[in-house]
Amino acid sequence: MRGSSQQVRALRIGEVAELLAVSSDTVRRLADSGALRSVRTRGRQRCVDGRSVAQFLARHSTRGENSSQQSVRNHLPGIVLRVLKDKVAAQVELQVGRHRLVALVTREAVDALGLAPGMPAVATVKATNLAVELPRGRRGRRPVE
Repeated sequence: MRGSSQQVRALRIGEVAELLAVSSDTVRRLADSGALRSVRTRGRQRCVDGRSVAQFLARHSTRGENSSQQSVRNHLPGIVLRVLKDKVAAQVELQVGRHRLVALVTREAVDALGLAPGMPAVATVKATNLAVELPRGRRGRRPVE
């Protein structure tokens, strides 16, 4: 797939707040503290650098470690990091919490959704096969596929 260096767009404070599941005031405090990079538009509106949000998500899990406390199980909010398209297929890289996910989808779907780096997006996961492994250092049986 062809790729090019793509800019990650700036996000509005409200978009970042929704993505991080925090208030707009919290996003402003994160920007003021330097945890998120922000800029002012010509109209003096504050926007947050999308790459900065992706890096913040990679360092911090805003949804908690125990996903069983969530009623929405397989809908994972994140931010688009990269989109690589060829004639038929596309590869979409998302930062979801501390995790990087890569989805292979049709180019038509990417174009229809207008996916671009920096956009908030939701990864919806439905797996027909799921492997479960023990963390390193734990004894037990080998994973079965």
